[in-house]
Amino acid sequence: MSLARHPISFSGLSEQYKDIKEKIDSAVARVLKSGWYILGKELKAFEEEFAKYCSVKYAVGCASGTEAIALSLMALNITQDDEVITVPNTAVPTISAISMTGAKPVLVDIDKYFLMDTSKIEKAITKKTKVILPVHLYGQAADMDKINNIATKYKLKVIEDAAQAHGAQYKGKKTGSLSDLGCFSFYPTKNLGAFGDGGAITTNDKMFYERLLMLRNYGEKERYYHAIEGINSRLDEVQAAVLRIKLKYLDRWNSQRKKIAGVYNNLLMDVCAIPLERKESSHIFHLYVIRAKNRQKLQAHLKKKGIDTLIHYPVPVHLQKAYARLKYTKGDFPVTEQCAQEILSLPMHPYLNEKNIKYICKSICEYIKN
Repeated sequence: MSLARHPISFSGLSEQYKDIKEKIDSAVARVLKSGWYILGKELKAFEEEFAKYCSVKYAVGCASGTEAIALSLMALNITQDDEVITVPNTAVPTISAISMTGAKPVLVDIDKYFLMDTSKIEKAITKKTKVILPVHLYGQAADMDKINNIATKYKLKVIEDAAQAHGAQYKGKKTGSLSDLGCFSFYPTKNLGAFGDGGAITTNDKMFYERLLMLRNYGEKERYYHAIEGINSRLDEVQAAVLRIKLKYLDRWNSQRKKIAGVYNNLLMDVCAIPLERKESSHIFHLYVIRAKNRQKLQAHLKKKGIDTLIHYPVPVHLQKAYARLKYTKGDFPVTEQCAQEILSLPMHPYLNEKNIKYICKSICEYIKN
């Protein structure tokens, strides 16, 4: 089967737009006609709707998921020489956000679910540690009870990086409601994605909420009166309007992702290592990540078959040249490093049909069995 006859997209963004085109176009037109494009009614409405969806009191829109984390750290007064514990198996933006505040990222290895290994946290805590920042990677929540218990024991704050976990649950509670602050990205490929960059922070703490409103807008308490130092990080009205439409579909889309993952699981469980799911978690499969030996050759094989795949992530943070200053070396995080050699993200989006899933799995089986 040729590439031309079987092009299978990774994220399905064009299919999504076609499905809800009229509602999206109407929402965008409404904003353009209003003449108000920054910090207006659309953002306020989206913040209220997203807070309700996450079962929290407050949500604050901002310019990106990266800045959601940075703003959250700023709201906690994290600064130079403070330490923030997170994982090496994450997108670099998680680390970039910590660096933006001057704080030092301190890394701990991951477990078999690709998430923070809670047994490693306490050994990483020092007098400078202020925050634990778990990453809800690929659509599944970290073990938040254990993380929160450690944080309470050492009087630390917890910030969730929920950029890949919109709607995921841990013991019946949504991500973004499981800690002091939850951070989301609305990058277009996310389960809830904008038509550009965007982010949000969720919290139940009124003090953090009011501080974040100022921090994202130059530290303004009221127009032209600046109570604190802040930055420019605002979710614009067009993106807020788009997200309001998409939020109504999020649970339906997540449900479809779970069904697709179920088909993948059934067809691949005897062929390669499929994603593991915690019993107490509700995985929403932002990504469907398998593990396979000779991953690069498998990826090349699938490309020839017209199947887009990606690697999340080929080089762990601690081995990135940009973060050599952290002074980690190869071998420091063996689970992460082994995963980085084997993981492969298969196409995953709500518009992926069963015929295409079977074709993908058949192509994988052909390679592995040969």
